[in-house]
Amino acid sequence: MSALAPLPERAGAYRWYYADVGSGDVSAVVIFLVGSLFSARYAARRHALPIEHCAVNFALYVGGRRRQWVLTEYPTATQSGGLLSIGRSSLRVRSDGTVEIDVRERLAPFGAETRAEIVLRPTAPGLGVVPLLPDGSHTWEPRAPRCEAELRLPLLGHSLPGHGYHDANAGDSPLGSTLPSWSWTRVHAPDQTAIDFRLPAGERITVRTGTGGSSLGRDEAPAPDEIPTSWGLRVPRTLSAGGIEVPAPDLVESSPFYARQVARAGELHAIGEVADFRRFRSPLVRWMAHFRTRVERAA
Repeated sequence: MSALAPLPERAGAYRWYYADVGSGDVSAVVIFLVGSLFSARYAARRHALPIEHCAVNFALYVGGRRRQWVLTEYPTATQSGGLLSIGRSSLRVRSDGTVEIDVRERLAPFGAETRAEIVLRPTAPGLGVVPLLPDGSHTWEPRAPRCEAELRLPLLGHSLPGHGYHDANAGDSPLGSTLPSWSWTRVHAPDQTAIDFRLPAGERITVRTGTGGSSLGRDEAPAPDEIPTSWGLRVPRTLSAGGIEVPAPDLVESSPFYARQVARAGELHAIGEVADFRRFRSPLVRWMAHFRTRVERAA
């Protein structure tokens, strides 16, 4: 796995690191954002710097329902070597590729304390940076597509083994300006992991990992069978990646511009996300985003 990239400096740019863990009917997602996708303040400030709008997002789902939600925005972040710190939370990449995430946050919107520790040990090689547009202005990096994982919830007294996934996204300009939308799905099977990343023009990027290593392919694919959310955002009826299908996903996050689904069937575990970044330009949508965000004035 590559080292952490330098923090973005250009106004409007972004970089985030995403990780998830699936353990039985429990799923957890954590995102460390520099130039936060979810920040109405960053979106509204034309010349804002990404370092001024950092955030930590954490979500815990049990049985297809959200149990915890964190989205805390901070005015800065620090990075040294393999350690990225935002507020009291941190993401560290060890020399052997192990990823250690420590979440110390307060739940949105009322501020109850939560803790989560995630350890990811890659079992398949990551892939390099993948351009999402021909000019390379927006990229995706499947850093650790398949991992042995441990999710620890100290305040709840739980330590859960499972499978994990870790990637990164980055861009030189705000999402929605040149890249209007995307969707992606990750499926863990007992002996392999597959990820489908779909772009607006119909292009599909597929990553497959297993005992034989990791591979990446690109093709044109028809849109999956979709249904609308209550916000009119269209999401897949079945979560599918690399030809592996997991039916009947639960809609665990739904907003005007973003949705997340989780599905489990036997030993299959899937997470999918759909985002229409153009919708986040709406002043009404940005106003609504304030209600799911906590803002810390100092890190």
